[in-house]
Amino acid sequence: MLYMATVTATRHNPAIRDFHTRLCRRGKPRKVALVAAMRKLLLILNAVVRDQVPWHPDRMPMAGET
Repeated sequence: MLYMATVTATRHNPAIRDFHTRLCRRGKPRKVALVAAMRKLLLILNAVVRDQVPWHPDRMPMAGET
């Protein structure tokens, strides 16, 4: 289920799509980049549940800040 959610996020969610694309451009294999995107998606979902606030991409830390 997480795999399909991440595949969809890499197509439609700008934050996850940009992260996945950046990893692929750096030479990571597509599946490795997808697993990293899965982890990022899980971290986002856990933070939303923990803080009980809707997710907004403007509040997402940029690369290197986490």
